[in-house]
Amino acid sequence: MELKLVFPVHSQSDPLGFYVYNDCFTEEELGWIGNLQKLYNVQKASTGFGEDEDDIRKSDVKWLHHDDKTYWLYNRLANVAMIANKETWQFDIPSILDSIQYTQYYDDGGHYDWHMDNGPYPMNTRKISITVQLSDPNDYEGGVLELNVGNTIVQMPKEKGCAVLFPSYMLHRVTPVTKGIRKSLVLWVGGTTFK
Repeated sequence: MELKLVFPVHSQSDPLGFYVYNDCFTEEELGWIGNLQKLYNVQKASTGFGEDEDDIRKSDVKWLHHDDKTYWLYNRLANVAMIANKETWQFDIPSILDSIQYTQYYDDGGHYDWHMDNGPYPMNTRKISITVQLSDPNDYEGGVLELNVGNTIVQMPKEKGCAVLFPSYMLHRVTPVTKGIRKSLVLWVGGTTFK
């Protein structure tokens, strides 16, 4: 008896793959982002699981909502996500439902311990996580984005303007900042649950 596949197999997809885009933004565009973030209110970051979360996450965030001022930024990140997705995962990613998160980790122990970006509603539609480095790597110490890729810890580049994309179900963390300030953008792409 011959066995036949019921479902098509995407042999090129890599569910544990990550994608690095070294020059996602120019120095001038990074300056625009620095000016843009000043228009939004700062708040203490949370995980959504409790009041006192400093042992899990310690940082400040600003939510850069989609509007006329941020359209170019959303467009750039969406295009990078589509390219990375086509080359790496081939997920169904029809939309962006979250706002861009501008995050600052300070040298008072700023960090984000191991976590996933996908989970119960409303995070269940996140498929691709994007992190963009905004700080010059010489301006801070620590604050390394690390991915757990099949039980292997991989450190991501710290170059200014570099974007790292990975599946939102992948465990990752930002190690404690020990000097200076680490600034980044974070966005999630998806729009539907995994199916």
